[in-house]
Amino acid sequence: MELLFPLVLVAVFIGAAVVLSSRSRKRAAERAEAELAPVRVLVDEDVTALGVELQELDADVAAHALDEGASADYQRALDAYEAAKLAAARLSAPDEVRHVTEILEDGRYAMACVRARVAGLPLPTRRPPCFFDPRHGLSVADVAWAPPGGALRDVPACALDVERVRAGAEPHVRQVMVGSQRVPYWQGGRAYQPYAAGYYGAFAPMQWMFMGALFAGGLDGFGDMLGGIGEGIGDAFGGLGETMGDMFDGFDGFGE
Repeated sequence: MELLFPLVLVAVFIGAAVVLSSRSRKRAAERAEAELAPVRVLVDEDVTALGVELQELDADVAAHALDEGASADYQRALDAYEAAKLAAARLSAPDEVRHVTEILEDGRYAMACVRARVAGLPLPTRRPPCFFDPRHGLSVADVAWAPPGGALRDVPACALDVERVRAGAEPHVRQVMVGSQRVPYWQGGRAYQPYAAGYYGAFAPMQWMFMGALFAGGLDGFGDMLGGIGEGIGDAFGGLGETMGDMFDGFDGFGE
């Protein structure tokens, strides 16, 4: 009997760990799907926008004979569109969104190269997309801008948004739904960070750090993040205690 009790106790701990692990995986999967759903909608809209831009590009260059370079860039843009569609359809986690927006960014740069070649202009400098809405295409300059209550920072912007900001007007910001409200995409929560990382992560590190702070909500967001980690740990240990309690209930009277 003295040997049996330690063995039973070990089995109980193993069983509790298995049950807890299963519950944690289920909660993680549900959380990931809830985070992915609105981001998937956003990415699908971006892919559709690129398709519309390709149609417009086709109409614009239809009367021009494309040289080898222009043809290669045009094919690169078409390939990016198809690859982005396929990647968007296969999304299974929020982090995978980054791959889709990386493809979209490359496709838009290829389109800008086609337009430059057809117009007989130098190839455009590879700059990040417009910060206010990546669908605006390549930025043309950095403009000093501050989020509400924040400090001024230089952010990349398209020509129209540069003009708006410098004139004191509001830029055209990409909005997303959070509950029943529409907010700038960088206020949509951490699930939108991979979306932005695909567009901007390869460019100026300091600029991306600023954008990362925006997505985290600054120091308040950092505190929220730490609070979330603490809450998750508490949930895990609470779940273990609950599971252990349930399993030990079955041993009432053991050894009596």
